Amino acid sequence: MHAPVSDSEASPITGASGPLAPLQRVISLLNSIIVVLAAIALVAACVILSYSVAGRALFKAANYWQDEAAVFLLVGATFMTAAYVQEHRGHVSIEAFVGLMSPLANKIRLWLVDVASFLFCAFFTWKSWTLTHEAWVDGQVSNSMWSPPLAIPYGLMAAGMSLLCIQMLLQIVSPLTGARR
Repeated sequence: MHAPVSDSEASPITGASGPLAPLQRVISLLNSIIVVLAAIALVAACVILSYSVAGRALFKAANYWQDEAAVFLLVGATFMTAAYVQEHRGHVSIEAFVGLMSPLANKIRLWLVDVASFLFCAFFTWKSWTLTHEAWVDGQVSNSMWSPPLAIPYGLMAAGMSLLCIQMLLQIVSPLTGARR
């Protein structure tokens, strides 16, 4: 099934009732703010890279920082918006079995996929935080003339993965509390 997810399936669980509703509203608001900031970061990365190309071509100017700054912005935008994408079920998924399974079996399948995804993301989050800590403690910097601290992209990756884990955990627990999915 390659059709887009319907609006009712893609909407976040912000309308859910029960004990998770306030937390989901806070996470949803945070995700919305992060998406706006990520959009600004993407535009900034485009401007920086365009400046870099024009500066090299027209003025023979060296670009010590432009590529790395753009990569840092792109890493931050990618990882920090992962929870927003998950909230709206926007990740790529293969739905080959949806039509073959009953609605209850599909709900169970989705829940099991969420649990497996959460376990993977939780491990990735833990490793991201350990990487961030090592980069911070050891004062690791990139191998360029600019030498920005590597704790910046690692921290963005860890924070984004943490938000993704919270969002996934909410989606795992919400059906158990009677909230709509």
